[in-house]
Amino acid sequence: MKALILCAGIGERLLPYSKTRPKPLFSISGAPILDRLIRHLYAAGVEAIVLNTHHLADQIEAHVRKSRYPIPVHLSHEPAILGTGGAIANNAHTLGHAPFFVINGDILTDIDFRTVYTHHLARGGPATLVFVNDPAFNTVLVDPKGTVCAFDETDALSIPKDAVKLTFTGIQVLDDTILDYIPNTGFSSSIDAYRRMLADGKPLWAWMPQKAYWKDIGTPERYRDAALDALAAEAFFKAWSALSPTLEPTRISALAGDGSDRTWFRLFRKKNTLVAVHHGIRTDPGPGEMDSWIRIGRFLKSKGIPVPEIHAVDRFSGWAVMEDLGDLSLQEHIRNTPSPEDRVEIYQRVIDQLVRFSTRGIRGFDLTWAYQGPIYNEALILKGECGYFLEAFVHRYLGLAFPGERLENEWKHLARRALENAEFGLMHRDFQSRNIMVAGQGIFFIDFQGARVGPVQYDLASLLIDPYVDLPVPMQERLLTFAMKRLAGERSFTPRRFLDGYGCCALCRNLQALGAFAHLCRVKGKTVFETYIPSAVKSLSRLVDALPRNEFPGLHELKSKIAAAVGF
Repeated sequence: MKALILCAGIGERLLPYSKTRPKPLFSISGAPILDRLIRHLYAAGVEAIVLNTHHLADQIEAHVRKSRYPIPVHLSHEPAILGTGGAIANNAHTLGHAPFFVINGDILTDIDFRTVYTHHLARGGPATLVFVNDPAFNTVLVDPKGTVCAFDETDALSIPKDAVKLTFTGIQVLDDTILDYIPNTGFSSSIDAYRRMLADGKPLWAWMPQKAYWKDIGTPERYRDAALDALAAEAFFKAWSALSPTLEPTRISALAGDGSDRTWFRLFRKKNTLVAVHHGIRTDPGPGEMDSWIRIGRFLKSKGIPVPEIHAVDRFSGWAVMEDLGDLSLQEHIRNTPSPEDRVEIYQRVIDQLVRFSTRGIRGFDLTWAYQGPIYNEALILKGECGYFLEAFVHRYLGLAFPGERLENEWKHLARRALENAEFGLMHRDFQSRNIMVAGQGIFFIDFQGARVGPVQYDLASLLIDPYVDLPVPMQERLLTFAMKRLAGERSFTPRRFLDGYGCCALCRNLQALGAFAHLCRVKGKTVFETYIPSAVKSLSRLVDALPRNEFPGLHELKSKIAAAVGF
């Protein structure tokens, strides 16, 4: 028993992703879909496989050379693409005289190939085609006897009233007699050959599985869905071994996003739930945000730091599936907690975990994981916080023509003070209430992909001056004192220097937040973030007022202009 997997196609509907990677190498659960098909055929008893190649053939050839398949896999290169029929004719000598499989190289399925082959042998005849009921693609007419009537309604002179429309899966078992209907050379279509066979009175048998999973990955949307179905099956099985890892369409509900372009979903299987995040199909082969999120997340979990368990990932498709921590963020939890003392107790629990994050997380942290930069330094402060604030918020959002050169020396002074007085550890970089989840009695951190070496004061300031919650200043000061006492149990530091570093880090964070809110409103169209700008401006005014006017005259002037522009 042999098989031909069709791998030559350009994948025009998958552009731009198929421009740099051939469809058969699109990954499913971290491995090429081609490998799944080869394993599936081998399990059915196939003894040798042929792959026809054309588009990005060198990638497929390189992958086959390095793979250790349990059966021979032969490559058949087509300098000019031959089509589905031409590929069969071109490899007739290799496929031999016994019935053989022809399978599209871009399908994800658990259809039992052995059963298909047995059915073909039992019925006899030149071809058995496998069908499923997919309303989006149902075009082929099949009669109740299980034979193909026509490939669309325009093909048939008369159509039985009880014929049904089904979707051809691209899975077929053929006798070599099909070669009588395919030109010996050049481009041709197997569907055209089937039409000629029908016109000649030859039966085309239709086989439809009772229950099976099938999906082609012909478009980005269908690839995204297929990749999630496979990854969800893997993740649910890892989380609950009693659940079967079988493929099935994933039941999902969309979750509200935030400032990033990632999309979030809750997945359901029986009474169990997980959460999936989609980072987008991979276009850049180099390290990216998703890689940092995976590596850092799994490292933090191994250190006993409260982050969600990442159960399954597929880097190329952009999917990751993780533990479901529910929907209650710290922001919502605090809104639902009117008692000031209860709020303080909640924040103290968060600070306890933050200190663990900073002190434990730095031990063994690999700087190469931090794709945005391994260390919080002066360059990042000047560009990613001060410059971002000035361009996105002051110039673009408020329309204030304040010259940037007037602040250059002050920005450098601020950055140096922040770093000279920093207590370094592992830094989250976006440690605010929407990135902290409350699940049961636990506190969990999410969105840690920006982690790097940096000041614990920065994360602490991100938590306490967070515009999403807008804690009263006396409560901020009380929690700051608690944090210093808690940190003193882990390391020694000078309180005065710590507080000076905290004030500078708090201002840097405030600048970053205002720049981000402005960018999200003006560029991303997420105007909901405008709600938090007044709180961030009040915090900015307070933090600037704490700086000596003689050292930061330009910043004090700008602060007054901003307050006037927003109506303070």
